[in-house]
Amino acid sequence: MATEPSTLNAAQMEAVNHLHGPCLVLAGAGSGKTRVITQKIARLLQAGLLPEQIAAITFTNKAAAEMRERAETLIGKRAAKKLLVSTFHSLGVRLLREDGELLGLKQQFSILDSDDVLGVLREAGATTDAKLARSWQWTISLWKNQGLNSAQAAGQCKNADEQVAARVMALYEERLAAYQAVDFDDLISLPLKLLIQHEKARSKWQERLRHVLVDEYQDTNAVQYELLRALVDHPDERRRIFTAVGDDDQSIYGWRGATIENLKRLPQDYPNLKVIALEQNYRSTGAILAAANNVISLNPKIFAKKLWSEFGEGEPVRVVECDNETHEAERAVARIQAIHANATGAHTGTTEWKDFALLYRANHLSRKLEEAMRKAQIPYKVSGGQSFFDRAEIKDLCAWMRLWVNQDDDPAFLRAITTPKRGIGHTTLGALSSFAGQWKMSMFESLFQGSLAAAVKDKALGSLHEFGRYVNDLQYQARHTEGSEAAKVMLLAWLKEIGYEQHLYDHEENEKIAASRWTNVLDFIDWVARRCGGELENDGTTTTETEKKTVLDVAQSISVILSLAERSTDQNLVTLSTLHASKGLEWPHVQLIGVNEGLLPFRAEGEDMTPEKLEEERRLMYVGITRARRTLAVSTLKRRKRGRETVAAVPSRFIAEMRLDERTVKEDPREKLKALRAEFAARAALAKPPA
Repeated sequence: MATEPSTLNAAQMEAVNHLHGPCLVLAGAGSGKTRVITQKIARLLQAGLLPEQIAAITFTNKAAAEMRERAETLIGKRAAKKLLVSTFHSLGVRLLREDGELLGLKQQFSILDSDDVLGVLREAGATTDAKLARSWQWTISLWKNQGLNSAQAAGQCKNADEQVAARVMALYEERLAAYQAVDFDDLISLPLKLLIQHEKARSKWQERLRHVLVDEYQDTNAVQYELLRALVDHPDERRRIFTAVGDDDQSIYGWRGATIENLKRLPQDYPNLKVIALEQNYRSTGAILAAANNVISLNPKIFAKKLWSEFGEGEPVRVVECDNETHEAERAVARIQAIHANATGAHTGTTEWKDFALLYRANHLSRKLEEAMRKAQIPYKVSGGQSFFDRAEIKDLCAWMRLWVNQDDDPAFLRAITTPKRGIGHTTLGALSSFAGQWKMSMFESLFQGSLAAAVKDKALGSLHEFGRYVNDLQYQARHTEGSEAAKVMLLAWLKEIGYEQHLYDHEENEKIAASRWTNVLDFIDWVARRCGGELENDGTTTTETEKKTVLDVAQSISVILSLAERSTDQNLVTLSTLHASKGLEWPHVQLIGVNEGLLPFRAEGEDMTPEKLEEERRLMYVGITRARRTLAVSTLKRRKRGRETVAAVPSRFIAEMRLDERTVKEDPREKLKALRAEFAARAALAKPPA
């Protein structure tokens, strides 16, 4: 990580001490924004606010965890525990759990994940076409992030496809209401609706949260901006206090609803807004920052800002010309090997594999890089890849297991009863949900209430009772089955009884993908069974045996096991990542891959490059450049693959915009020759087959 001084610089100090009014902190890349936020929390406590009166909102669980950890170091565990440090979505859950009844939501409403939503949309739109349902999901999400419901969306459709999506959205809204369920977009829009329509709730939350700090403010969408306003727009103008921390130059999520307009609106909506720019960078060398400043200077500026650092000029930014993708991958690997081999002495310091990153605009560009990394036997990870436990088939099985453990888990109930389908439709589930809400009990508990017969049809009632009895039977089996062999027999029998393998083949057009998903299921069953047998993972020295567990014991601890399995570790691996996924991260040595017209800036075939699109792509290039601390290389292709064709490739306009020829860095010829020899040796080694 970049090293910051122990004291705040003048701009950081000004931001920390501005307590009595709205404040926008323009935090340039690597300028210490998290430190400013945590120091400001400490300053607010010093000024008399209670920890529970401060909310710090960010976009990812990882960022929230880091912020809480740093706050703990500064203000102590007891005070930090009372802070509301969360993502926008977690804040939304909190508001709805406490006051959602005002909107007709029961306290234990269900939260549908992306796969749940896709299933509901396929049912609502009466289609088995996953691609079509995914396009509806994407369109509906964008509309929701713009603050539109189905009726409003229908009024502004531009074509027949959008009209169909609006009709599906109306059916989707009906089903969510019937299921007492919300999706991730609702976790922002419904709290906003709550605060706007119910003055009592708005007053309560405005009184509770006396200072709201928002990180990565440039990534907010229209609904998140309005939610922030609803939280801070106190009737007393002197109480309209918040701190927004962001960077208009790093606004790269327009495709998912984020809007840079929110930065433009702040000074209009809050005329007494204090704007403070953090321009000192604690990450990169002068040469890297000059390239970044040159590129981004061509975008229209909302607020003026120019990064600088005290790290000196450093090595010049390199442009690497490559014949094609294979040649590019070879040269990227050779560069890594050369730096890794020569990283001794005071000049570069010790270099590990984790100090390198290869960044690209689109996921498909990683394939050739991965081939070259494997051939060179360099350990690597593809950042942003799907976790095993995030796969739909694994989440299906976990939902069943969660229901064995906690039968009041309504999201698990909804997923289990519909996966695979068992002739219980959304009308029945809607009636069951209304019944459960009326009597304030879980959906599973409602199955066995005598008065349920008046709410659902006889045939549906029989199917519901059959499902309830089956879950109870599975729970009994899970409680009394221990040891790996017995667990495996029980779990495989369960999968056969519910027809899960056939379900995968019925819902997947490509048989190879269905087979791959079934293999994942079998791997998961083995994983659970091993833990029932008391087997632990080999730690590299010994394999530890523990006492045998029942299937229910393992199911009870599954959420803990999964959270441990998904926890990021500081592994010594080269990172391969998309530019979007790299935001917020940094590495000593970075190479940008495929910096060509059509790739970066990205332009789909037949698509116009609008000024707004070009500006966002330029911000993406800026983000990529500013990930680098010590060295940066930018590779461009002479020819590239487009579909099945090989076409002539044009270097990206962004390379010229970096104005690298203006740099006057003198290179030591001996060092250059040494680097060239190392690169040649590395490429020769790469050509040899692995031993």
